[in-house]
Amino acid sequence: MDNWDEIRTAYHVARLGTVSGAAEVLGVHHATVIRHIDALEARLGVKLFQRHARGYTPTEAGSDLSRVAQCTDDQFQQLVGRIKGRGEAVSGELLVTSLVNFSTLMIGALTSFREAYPDVTVRYLTGSRLFRLEYGEAHVALRAGAAPQEPDNVVQPFDRQLVALYAAKSYIARKGKPEGVAELASHDFVGFDDLDSRAPSNRWMKGHVPQERIVFRTSDDRVQLQAIRAGAGMGFMSVTEGDSDPELVQVLPPQEDWSSPLWLVTHVDLHRTPKVQAFLKHLKAYAAEQDAA
Repeated sequence: MDNWDEIRTAYHVARLGTVSGAAEVLGVHHATVIRHIDALEARLGVKLFQRHARGYTPTEAGSDLSRVAQCTDDQFQQLVGRIKGRGEAVSGELLVTSLVNFSTLMIGALTSFREAYPDVTVRYLTGSRLFRLEYGEAHVALRAGAAPQEPDNVVQPFDRQLVALYAAKSYIARKGKPEGVAELASHDFVGFDDLDSRAPSNRWMKGHVPQERIVFRTSDDRVQLQAIRAGAGMGFMSVTEGDSDPELVQVLPPQEDWSSPLWLVTHVDLHRTPKVQAFLKHLKAYAAEQDAA
C-alpha cells in the first residue's frame, strides 16, 4: 500500500464514526475524507464502511484495516517521542511514567523542574501498564518492586517511599483509633479488590487483618485513597500523601515491609541526553528535600 494518507483517513473514520469528525482531526475538508475512502475501497476492491444516516460503520475488512493502521500510527508517535528526546537542549516534551501512587512526588518534581526549564512540556503517564521505553513511550520511568531486567534499559536505585497506615478523622470519631496491631481485627479496612495482590501492604494485611474486615475493595489506587479519606476504613498510603492531608490520622507508623524498592529506569539511547540527565538529577534532589522536610 503506497498511500498512507488514505489509510490514516480510514482509521480516523473508523475511530470517530463520521466523515466530519475525521476531517476535523486531520485538518482537511470533508470531501477529501470521502475521496480517500472511495479511492482506498476501489484499490482494495472491497467495502470498508457501511454508510448510513448516523455516519460510517466499519465492515469486517474496515475493522481489520483500522487495527493495522492504529498500530502503525502508534509506532510513528513513539518514534517521534524517541527523536524528540534526543535533542541537546533541555526543551520539548519530557515523557515520564509511574504508578499513580507516586503522583504526589512526581507532580511536585515535574512542576519545579518546569520552573527551572520553562521550555519543557511535561507528559506524565500513570497506570499499571508497563510503558516500553525502547519504543519511546517514556523517557524516564519510576518503577516499584524487583529491579527491572530489560537489557537495553539503565536502572538506578531510588529511595523507598515510606508507607504508613492512615484513617480519616471521621472514621476515628466513629470507630476509635487502634492502639496496636492486636486491635486491628475489629476495624474496617480499604484494600485491593484482588486479595492476592503482590503489593507489600496487601501481603502484610493478609497475615494481620481478617479477610472479612477488608470491607471496601477496589482495583484502582486512586479510589482507595478517596475511600480512606471518606472514612470507609483504614488503609495504606505514602507518608508524603497522608501527612499532607489534615483530615487524616496516621494510625501506625511506616514499616519497611509495607513498601517496595523504587527504581529509576531510562533507555540506554536516551540516558545521556541533557534533558533526561537534568530531570534525573532534579528528581533525586527533590526527593531528598522531601525526605528531609
